[in-house]
Amino acid sequence: MIYLDNSATTKPCPEAVEAVVNALTVNWGNPSGLYDFGIEAAKMLRTARSQVANALGAQPDRVFFTSGGTEADNWALFSTAKRFGKKKKHIITTAIEHHAILHTAKELESQGFEVTYLQPDQLGRISVDTLKAALRPDTILVSIMMVNNETGAVMPIAQMAKLVHKVCPDAVFHTDAVQGFLKIPFQAKTLGADLISISSHKIHGPKGAGALYISPRLKSFPAYLVGGGQESGLRSGTEGTPAIMGFAAACAAGIQTFRADIAHERELLDYAIGRIEHMDGIEVNGAHEAPHILSLSVPGVPTQNTLNLLQEVGICISAGSACAKGHRSHVLSAMNVNPEIIDGAFRVSLCKDTTKEEIDILLDTLEKTVLPYRLKGKRK
Repeated sequence: MIYLDNSATTKPCPEAVEAVVNALTVNWGNPSGLYDFGIEAAKMLRTARSQVANALGAQPDRVFFTSGGTEADNWALFSTAKRFGKKKKHIITTAIEHHAILHTAKELESQGFEVTYLQPDQLGRISVDTLKAALRPDTILVSIMMVNNETGAVMPIAQMAKLVHKVCPDAVFHTDAVQGFLKIPFQAKTLGADLISISSHKIHGPKGAGALYISPRLKSFPAYLVGGGQESGLRSGTEGTPAIMGFAAACAAGIQTFRADIAHERELLDYAIGRIEHMDGIEVNGAHEAPHILSLSVPGVPTQNTLNLLQEVGICISAGSACAKGHRSHVLSAMNVNPEIIDGAFRVSLCKDTTKEEIDILLDTLEKTVLPYRLKGKRK
């Protein structure tokens, strides 16, 4: 199998697997327990929080564990709306966000909030000027993803956060950094975002864990789940320590090789684009500024056909976001991409383990199998 769908999920690294097994079989105590076994589990949880915070460039006490990126996104939006109550009602996001943001924004609209959806340029980027034009005195929240999960476009988050805090000092700035964490350089302490969502299974950790960074600037932030008072009273419920320990181990391993990993991915992505430029019939969509995401299209060949043809030889790619299967890409649609290109679009996403040989096999298969299928369809 050649796995090229790493933006959907990644293979857990050995360190993460070992940490999960240990938390399931040896140190499986409840961190809230007031006996030695529980106290040891609480100590391990503190260590895990520090490891995630170190990789994120944050203070450990500003990192709060969740079940994943979707929960972190929901928490960021719903609790910010709750924080402002009925005082102000305007929210800004983009038309190219993950559905964890878009569906939450729609729910807030049904509750009476007004949401402005910023439109991207033809490469899938949102500009600072576009954001500036949308800001209003009653803006309470801006949520803009760091890296688009379909096109790899990278947004100028630091500049955007600075602008929002200058123009709307009371507003909260959130970024969904699920596709940016340990993929592009940033530090939470200097980025300027008030809220940052990250996920474990995108960085070679297990599924079922993520985190929300809450800046010290937000001295009070409404709880998302209430009950036992875990996560400083903001997200109650017994911590999922096996997934959290795996997440932390993946962070500790990933930060060690971060620079080399992204350089490797960038080199492979550039190599792929260089080959594609000499292949008639394949389109490159979007900015592909992140080192690991490439949106391609074979106009005239439906996406599902391409996926099936590649799957027959053991190559795994995706139609786009793994959370939006069966629907035309809302990202490419917002970019005003030609419908024929959208209907033939698919995403290739790399990781530190991807090899040049795998890229060559993918491109050779596209050239020898998928492109002839397009020509066969035209002859019909």
